[in-house]
Order: sequence, then structure tokens, then C-alpha cells
Amino acid sequence: MKENQIPKATAKRLPLYYRYLRILNNAGKQKVSSTELSEAVQVDSATIRRDFSYFGELGKRGYGYDVEDLMQFFAKTLNDDQMTNVALVGVGNLGSALLKYKFHQSNSIRVSAAFDVNPDIVGRIVDGIPVYPMSDMKEQIAIQQIDIAILTVPATRSQDVVNELVESGIKGILNFTPARITASSDILIQNVDLTNELQTLIYFLHSGAEEVVKTEE
Repeated sequence: MKENQIPKATAKRLPLYYRYLRILNNAGKQKVSSTELSEAVQVDSATIRRDFSYFGELGKRGYGYDVEDLMQFFAKTLNDDQMTNVALVGVGNLGSALLKYKFHQSNSIRVSAAFDVNPDIVGRIVDGIPVYPMSDMKEQIAIQQIDIAILTVPATRSQDVVNELVESGIKGILNFTPARITASSDILIQNVDLTNELQTLIYFLHSGAEEVVKTEE
């Protein structure tokens, strides 16, 4: 899936649709309407139909969507039919928690290597993942054909590490640091700022707003 072919907000909702379709398929359900999807994933049905329209005719009016066909379509769209190896850089508190997560909602995402500078961690197996020294990063990324890295290093080191990752051949970075990192335009960067998300939630909690917008248009 090329991110620039569809709106970013739509791209972010695709894994949500895919996960629910997998649940329906495992339950033996054969078809589903946009209204049923809307109730399950908490996205209004008009938005769902608009999201789906970017991919052509996925369903039939009056019939709905074939669950298995739609699930397989999104599996291919999200590359969930191929194994993707991911590197985690920074095995501190947050990094260790992410290693435990194991990305159970996808069978095709695997953290295959972790990197750190702490001699007490380097050389160990943490939750089934080998931890290598930073000096081995370029070699291991090439050997394991890793395209994506999760960044959980201290903010002061983040840009230097990003530069090393790009030199190592990384094509996408999920940035959990508060620093706003930069790279060339062909490198995809997604920022996850937990403090910002929590402050946003607190704002809505105390602002007196009657409704929090749940989906990003």
C-alpha cells in the first residue's frame, strides 16, 4: 500500500477494519454491511464507504461485503500476507514493553532484532529477541532484511540513531521519542508521542466537550 495514494486518515483505519474482518471470518460470518462494521469499529458508515471507495468496488449494493474476500483484500493491501521483520532500537523500559507486546494482532510482523548500548543487555535474549550492540546494527539489518525500525532511544540520541538507521537501509521508522526526527523524503516516519496523546485526552476530559472525536477525518 502506498501511503500517498489514499488519505492518511483512511490508511490509519485500514488495520482496524482488517482486524475486525478477521474476527468475523474466524466466527464463520460470510457477509457484513457497512452499518454492522460501523457499530463494531466505531467509525460512521459513510466514512467506511468512502474509505472503501478508494479501492474500487468492494461490495454490492443491497448485499454488503463478502467477509472472506474483503479480509483477503486488506491482507494483501496491508502486506499481511508477507512476513515483515522489524528492528527495535533502545531496550529501555518502553523498548522492553514493546518486545513483550509481540504484535499479536498480526501474524506477519516480527521484531527479529533489538539494539542497545547497555552492556548488561547486549548479547542477551530478551523475550525471545536477540539484543545486539549498536555497532552490529548495519550488518544485522542487511542480513535479516529489515526495512522498519522502532525507535525508543533517549531524545538526545534520536537523530544520530536515525542517521545510522537510514545508512543501514531502513525505509520506515516508528518514532516513540519526543524528538521530531528528520530524514530524506523517501524515508517514512511515523511519530507516536504518548505524552501528547495523554494531554489531549486530559484536555477533552476537562474541557466540558460532550463528544470526543474518535476518528480522524
